[in-house]
Amino acid sequence: MGLSHFDDWAASFGETVTAIELSPEGTGYRAKTRFARFFNLPELISLFKESADVQTADMLNLPVPEAEYINEVLKPSETQEEMVSSFADRAEAVRNGNVNPRFDNMLKITNDGRKLALDQRLMNDMLPDEPESKVNRCVDNAFKVWEESAPDRGTQLIFCDLSTPKADGTFNVYDDVREKLVARGVPREEVAFIHEYNTETKKAELFAKVRAGQVRILMGSTPKLGAGTNIQDRLIALHHLDCPWKPSDLEQQEGRILRQGNRNKQVKIYRYVTENTFDSYMWQILENKQKFISQIMTSKSPVRACDDVDDTALSYAEIKALATGNPYIKEKMDLDIQVSKLKLLKANHTSQIYSLESDIARRYPREITAAKDQIEALKTDMEAAKPLLAQDKDHFSMEISGKVYTERKEAGAAIIEACKALKAAGTEGRIGSYGAFELHSRFDNFDKVFRLSIKGAWNYSMEVGKDPLGNILRVTNALAGIERALPQVERRLETLEQQLVQAKEEAKRPFAQEAELAEKSARLAELNSLLNMDEKGSEDALGVDEDAAETEVADKPRQPVNYAGRVAERTADDVRKPSVLAQLHAKQAERTVEPQKSQKRKSHDMEL
Repeated sequence: MGLSHFDDWAASFGETVTAIELSPEGTGYRAKTRFARFFNLPELISLFKESADVQTADMLNLPVPEAEYINEVLKPSETQEEMVSSFADRAEAVRNGNVNPRFDNMLKITNDGRKLALDQRLMNDMLPDEPESKVNRCVDNAFKVWEESAPDRGTQLIFCDLSTPKADGTFNVYDDVREKLVARGVPREEVAFIHEYNTETKKAELFAKVRAGQVRILMGSTPKLGAGTNIQDRLIALHHLDCPWKPSDLEQQEGRILRQGNRNKQVKIYRYVTENTFDSYMWQILENKQKFISQIMTSKSPVRACDDVDDTALSYAEIKALATGNPYIKEKMDLDIQVSKLKLLKANHTSQIYSLESDIARRYPREITAAKDQIEALKTDMEAAKPLLAQDKDHFSMEISGKVYTERKEAGAAIIEACKALKAAGTEGRIGSYGAFELHSRFDNFDKVFRLSIKGAWNYSMEVGKDPLGNILRVTNALAGIERALPQVERRLETLEQQLVQAKEEAKRPFAQEAELAEKSARLAELNSLLNMDEKGSEDALGVDEDAAETEVADKPRQPVNYAGRVAERTADDVRKPSVLAQLHAKQAERTVEPQKSQKRKSHDMEL
């Protein structure tokens, strides 16, 4: 394809966009060019499959267990709701430039949101253990499965990429889950962490214990417990405590249990989601990424272009919409999926129309004309072949290399010698005639054989063998096959004419769901305008009742935000009931006063 450099490939299949984004370390901003869109997907997929053989699970149809997916949707606690609300203020402060990126940025906000969705104690270990948290619900389900599968010593996996175990004594989800399971009666030796087995030998011993049912609950993260882990023998349940960034991570997690060699025909896969937190957005990001991947990792590609999605931090407007609990969010997410499917269907319909129009204008007329010409040629040749086929053993005449042969064996030998002479010359040409038919020979470099062409009104080819009589018999059989070929070509002509009529009818049919697509696209555009997700501009249209003064402030991103005024507008309940978040902020402020003073003293001393 002439793609000798990556720049050539990028120009052919990708579109880049340069945007200002936060640096990973949070020390400032930088211009970053990323792929935002891919086009010419059919050609890209064809190029990809030259070096890759895509085989998905549905193609292989391997004997793996049947999975029952259980979605545990939990309500957030009051503390979680309050903290999520604070993320909107943090995001607004970051956007307005009121916060040093070293102390707070969008990546940090996103990471805090993921921690909060998992367990509020990850924000501050002094917060209470919420009874209806994801961790506690996971403990409930794991203990229940542990009891039910006791006769068969069934095993379970709990995946959690956040809050891995630490040796410094700080709170982490891993230790919390184990201690709660042990408190309910699960032997401590039956609950293990992959992080405690840091060598290949120790891991092999652990995996053997899991396969034997000695360790019945194993916790780990995707990097440590993903690909290459063969512990499926007794696995009966798998728990997703948090949502990974990549679809491949989720696939690797579930691949530990949906695997050949599992003695259980039915397994359970639990997914834990906390409402009105970052969980819903994490699963949405995962879905959007999978949409793009699925177009490559299948044999189907109805569209020529696709947007790439690789968000690692939520936009300001999305965070604020999440904080307000805006009901339009759910509607937008549903419409995104529906409109995307309808656009794919329309793109497929349009592609089919273009293909049909091309066939109507070019392919069908060309093939119909060729079929009619072949029919006429076959009829002519069939009449010319009749006297040759009627010859008996005593009547035969064939001209080879200017000499007429009346003996079939001699004529066959002459054909072989004429072919050899053409090979030496490296040419293709006439070697003789048989009745009204011209005989031409050539050497097939691919198959390494001589081929004899019998040319009348149509061309008939055969392979030249070493047997002289056999060559004459092949010529006779080729002429006799004309009569058998004629009905086949006539049927093909009839089929082509029917297909042409059908194609003309299909090309006139409009897209059946055009009205539905227009209606839903208009509603989606309206929601995008309300939620301000297309334009990362003002955030006053997020469903929040704010006065005109606040709206004016939001339209000026570099102006300071009056947080005090907002606090004053809160309800009397906030005054009567002390805010947990406020208490934490106060404690955090006390901790940071002295370090800041010390830093100022150091700076002053350096100036002096």
